[in-house]
Amino acid sequence: MTQRLTTEQLTQIIAEVGNLQTRKEAEIEPEQVKQILQELGLAPDLLDEALVQVQRRQVLKVQQKRNRTIAIGVIAAVAIAIMGTLFTIQQHNSTLERVSTQRNRITLTQDDGSDLKNISRQNSPEVFYRVTLKDTPVGQKLDLTCNWINPNGEIVKQNRYQTREIDKSIWDTQCRYIIGSASTPGKWKAQIFLQGRQLSETEFEVK
Repeated sequence: MTQRLTTEQLTQIIAEVGNLQTRKEAEIEPEQVKQILQELGLAPDLLDEALVQVQRRQVLKVQQKRNRTIAIGVIAAVAIAIMGTLFTIQQHNSTLERVSTQRNRITLTQDDGSDLKNISRQNSPEVFYRVTLKDTPVGQKLDLTCNWINPNGEIVKQNRYQTREIDKSIWDTQCRYIIGSASTPGKWKAQIFLQGRQLSETEFEVK
């Protein structure tokens, strides 16, 4: 052996040789094993079969340990995924809770920027409920519900719709309903809901 060794390598070699010698000294020759079995009154010819069984148990033990490790890993991965999903849902809900109304108006098809308080049933006009939302989540879509309620408190029309992907924190949305000539005159209401939470409500008179 011409390779030169460092002190650290020499220490490692000495430790490894010691381990090999210890294992070798701990090993028992097959003939010795048979002799021990005879002294114990056991059949030496069953030695090979016994060795097979011992090896099977060792393999099974290793496999069971590996399976437990895999199972623990899978459970941990599932738990992390669930926690991540719950955190995402919580963050999403928290974001939606910040959404509120900045302005809401009743208009006709032609919007001149005003807020109509009186609507005539003549010519069955199409009425728009225009709502400006603030603190809307950029990059998301909102599921909104719009109710049109007559003077009897009945929801005569419900619009369910999803906005386009929001690209700014101030967002305009709208829903519409045709006030026919047979519509009940009196005080009407229009409402906007976000996932069951009311964002806005406005009243107008139908004549």
